[in-house]
Amino acid sequence: MIRISKIEYYLPELVLTNTDLEKEFPEWSSERIREKVGIVQRHISSENETVLDLAIQSSEKVFENYDKNKIDFILFCTQSPDYFFPTTACILQDKLGLRKNIGATDFNLGCSGFVYGLAFAKGLIASGIGNSILLITSETYTKHIHQKDKGNRCIFGDASASVIIEKDTNVGDYKFCLGTDGSGAENLIVKKGGFRTDFTLNPNHEFDPENLYMNGPEIFNFTIEKIPGLIKEIMDENGLTMDDIDYFVFHQANSFMLNYLRRKTKIPTEKFYIDMETTGNTVSATIPIALKNMLDKGLLKRGNKILLAGFGVGYSWGATIMDF
Repeated sequence: MIRISKIEYYLPELVLTNTDLEKEFPEWSSERIREKVGIVQRHISSENETVLDLAIQSSEKVFENYDKNKIDFILFCTQSPDYFFPTTACILQDKLGLRKNIGATDFNLGCSGFVYGLAFAKGLIASGIGNSILLITSETYTKHIHQKDKGNRCIFGDASASVIIEKDTNVGDYKFCLGTDGSGAENLIVKKGGFRTDFTLNPNHEFDPENLYMNGPEIFNFTIEKIPGLIKEIMDENGLTMDDIDYFVFHQANSFMLNYLRRKTKIPTEKFYIDMETTGNTVSATIPIALKNMLDKGLLKRGNKILLAGFGVGYSWGATIMDF
């Protein structure tokens, strides 16, 4: 019923390499970082660069070969918005010169955000609200991270991905499996900035609670407990087996976790795509970035059937099948 017709992404110009991190944290070698998380470098937004700026860049790349007047709705996924209000999607409509008689909204999700965005887009298309949806996943998580937080600085990078989703009656109408467990909220959280926790920014403070906090072991435990069942569930819901799937593309959290999941779910290595070495964990943008890189490398071809799975902060998770 829906097909991804265009994908583009944008990475900030500033690059933070493992060698750069080793200079700040001599106890961590650049090679140790690569072995631990599978990342060599990540792109970092500049001081005055926001998710809106990144989204403009990725969206303008999409519209180089697509008529922007076809867009009926903007879905903007971010957890680092420019403002509490107005929504970034509304500002983006104006910046891109899109029609005014379209819908536009932000939604706050992290690592599962791209899959949820596909579900929202399918709903909009199925209801007749639109036939062409611009889904943007844009994050500047690094702005949440304290300079002394070496663990999270090794993992996260900034990026924006813009995807056009269209109605297509020649592809399968696949179900989604979505899930939520808010009991894990405290294990990946930024307490500053909302109204629950007052704060005064002080560059000399400890990075919890005013900056991003992640309990890595708990996030890992959640992932290995929940995601294998999710993969079985989404295939069962759609009446498919592993042999029917050409590629499995998961949220690119870190290579250790992904390889563990691959072994646990018994997915063949040649069907399992990992690609975060030069971008890091870009949160909701990891899956579309991976898909675009697969296309550019000639790995992913039209007609392939792919299983997409996102999981993380919330806790939140989601999976679906798509004919590419």
